[in-house]
Amino acid sequence: MAHLALAPMLAVDDDQPMNDHSRGRILVVDDEPTIAEIVSRYIERAGYETRVAADGHAALAHASTWHPDLVVLDLMLPGIDGLEVMRLLRENGGPRVAVILLTAKGEQSDRIDGLRLGADDYVVKPFSPAELVARVEAVLRRTEPDEDGPEPVLRFGELQIDPAGRRVIVEGEEVVLTQREFDLLAFLARHPGQVFTRDQLMEQVWRFSFYSDTSTVTVHIRRLRAKIEREPAQPRFVETVWGVGYRFRA
Repeated sequence: MAHLALAPMLAVDDDQPMNDHSRGRILVVDDEPTIAEIVSRYIERAGYETRVAADGHAALAHASTWHPDLVVLDLMLPGIDGLEVMRLLRENGGPRVAVILLTAKGEQSDRIDGLRLGADDYVVKPFSPAELVARVEAVLRRTEPDEDGPEPVLRFGELQIDPAGRRVIVEGEEVVLTQREFDLLAFLARHPGQVFTRDQLMEQVWRFSFYSDTSTVTVHIRRLRAKIEREPAQPRFVETVWGVGYRFRA
């Protein structure tokens, strides 16, 4: 499988226009050529354009010139690991690119770190290529623009949440939230007064109905309160309902 070598991956033809019949651009990043080839073929059969990168440097080069809609990203990469690649993708200042992580069974802590950094989904190796394609389609459906127009700004006294601009204002000052912190706050604010368990929040915000460790929800709630609440220990907006979960108080 020499055709998957690194040099072709860094070719400078990435700025070519997307095929009119393509459903989107998918970048597959894995240092195992067999996996990368099988995954890319399945994704192409589903109607997407694909590119393959064997390491983090090649992945970032493609992302900066080819502008994929989604990156299928292996965590264990030579040079720059997958988490660092995702962090750099998130900091590039351009349109947000969706990320699905490929992880090994024993990498639970890395999966948690990936979720905290804003991964949209993850798939554990070994996996079915057909399942991965289904995950790709599901993530792209969730992240595609809303054809009904931008969602109005949500206003709760000194707190303003702008879903379209992904901005949060507290007492006239903009607060910088991570992608997942914003998603969590926006979801709760869209359902004021409704209590959600950590499992429900993992399913609704992280889109993981099968994820057993929900401690990442607690971590995000704590960080969110530290950024938007005057007194995080006595929150005004994001309340704890003991023994159940959390709710947003309008």
